[in-house]
Amino acid sequence: MLGPTAHIDSFTRDNLPPTDQWPEFLLEGFDYPEHLNAAVELTDAMVAKGFGDNTALIGNGRRRTYKELSDWTNRLAHVLTEDMGVKPGNRVLIRSANNPAMVACWLAATKAGAVVVNTMPMLRAGELSKIIDKGEISHALCDSRLMDALVSCAKTSAYLTSVVGFDGTSNHDAELDRLALEKPVSYEAVSTGRDDVALLGFTSGTTGSPKATMHFHRDLLMIADGYAAAVLGVTPQDIFVGSPPLAFTFGLGGLAIFPLRFGAAATLLENASPPNLIEIIEKYRATVCLTAPTAYRVMLHAMEEGADLSSLRAAVSAGETLPAPVYEDWIAKTGKPMLDGIGATEMLHIFISNRFDDHRPACTGKPVRGYQVRVQDVDGVETPRGEVGRLAVKGPTGCRYLADARQTEYVQDGWNITGDSFMMDAEGYLHFAARNDDMIVSAGYNIAGPEVEAALLAHPAVAECAVIGAADEARGEIVQAHIVLAEGQSASPELINLLQDHVKAAIAPYKYPRDIQFTQALPKTETGKIQRFRLKEDPA
Repeated sequence: MLGPTAHIDSFTRDNLPPTDQWPEFLLEGFDYPEHLNAAVELTDAMVAKGFGDNTALIGNGRRRTYKELSDWTNRLAHVLTEDMGVKPGNRVLIRSANNPAMVACWLAATKAGAVVVNTMPMLRAGELSKIIDKGEISHALCDSRLMDALVSCAKTSAYLTSVVGFDGTSNHDAELDRLALEKPVSYEAVSTGRDDVALLGFTSGTTGSPKATMHFHRDLLMIADGYAAAVLGVTPQDIFVGSPPLAFTFGLGGLAIFPLRFGAAATLLENASPPNLIEIIEKYRATVCLTAPTAYRVMLHAMEEGADLSSLRAAVSAGETLPAPVYEDWIAKTGKPMLDGIGATEMLHIFISNRFDDHRPACTGKPVRGYQVRVQDVDGVETPRGEVGRLAVKGPTGCRYLADARQTEYVQDGWNITGDSFMMDAEGYLHFAARNDDMIVSAGYNIAGPEVEAALLAHPAVAECAVIGAADEARGEIVQAHIVLAEGQSASPELINLLQDHVKAAIAPYKYPRDIQFTQALPKTETGKIQRFRLKEDPA
């Protein structure tokens, strides 16, 4: 049963999936009042708790305190409601790279009772138009450096009526900023319901019609009160840094919600390349880093050349499975574990993770507080321990697609079917095998590409690699490895044979890559996730 709503525009509640298609929600231990505005909890409420003088955001060479962030977002909320006509429940799209202004706009729109859709700078007008149409988005806030695509969308859109620019560089010299300067620093935020939709998260892997995941105000706080509290143990002394875009729920949680929920600070980088991450970690003595394994490999190499990452107490790895060699190398160089975890846009954030005091190589760990998982076959029958099957999960968060028939594919019998293949061992630890659609079936054998990748990465000649299944007339598929060589290494038939023998010695011989392609770089998303589908499209 849904609680009260403050939404005048009922679009999102009207387009929730039927409740009999929802996953089972496990809410014990996550108690919030019926009326809850997540943005207030992360700003004004933090000031009231005494964190006003603490640094909240660091970006573009400037620090902002919680009091400054509270005042800034309140001014912006006045503009949204008084000048732009935003009504509770309206969808507001935000287009920006990671910077403090994007966080402020997200918080302000949330205070105004809007449903926020965060988007990445790399999206083009055609992609943005699909999102605008799906969410029937009326208002957009855009970094003034990125206006062209949205202005183009507005000219032809049946929904988008208002596009206002903000200054993402801290100069406060754009239309939204100028309007905000005339507004008071106090604002009576909309008293949204805890079950009001606060965020539409569009899935990064979507092809065709985009899928939008719907997350309530309570959901935004639960990921902090669950994973961030129970696994990371966030304190006000923490300083967060990372590479995931705020447009993705991994980034919004890790670089905004988690620090702001506990009085900590977030450093935001528009270009979060490994060298830039290292520079920020050294400059601000960051304590928590969130990025992908590929970036950690670069950072490990930089440590050999003198980079000082000693301030980090937590290295969170997600987006790709964490290869055992990276995990082991990190521990050897830092004395601290790297916390592998897995999340999904549908689940909002990480729901399985290793712990500081309970971690293993090539292991994703155990469920985060509040979540239950099981491994099952295609018919939904739980598989025996030690066998690979499909991951099913339920907990305080879960999948609710916006007006989408694919809801019944993701949610089955109350479980979220994440699309991942896992194995649960005898002690209940979970081990990632592959995405369900990335399992390689060769001559009747099921081969998990990440296992082959981990074996290859253990060889010093390999800097990066991605393994896919390539069509083969005799075997159906063969294991094909795309390899970026370490510095000083040269491609040769002899090296191919050496790497193949290395894999045969490390894991079952039938899993070895029968085809090895050397490349200068692997295709990746903005978060550093390897795009294996592009290798399948153009395998050579």
